[in-house]
Amino acid sequence: MSESRKVSVTIGGHRTSISLEPAFWQAFGELCRAEGRARAGVLAEIDRDRAGNLSSAVRLWVLDRLRRAARR
Repeated sequence: MSESRKVSVTIGGHRTSISLEPAFWQAFGELCRAEGRARAGVLAEIDRDRAGNLSSAVRLWVLDRLRRAARR
């Protein structure tokens, strides 16, 4: 399995970091582009709606979008 890559971001005026495997970073970027949305905006939405840690919430967002695509 690939090593996680940590990225520092600013969400809602506060700095935080997200650690994801390269495949998740790539899928996250591709899904954001496919939806015509900026990554920063999607991250802010995920951060606002999450129940657990941010990295896990991003992984779950990616999984949800891929599942939706598979059902179509």
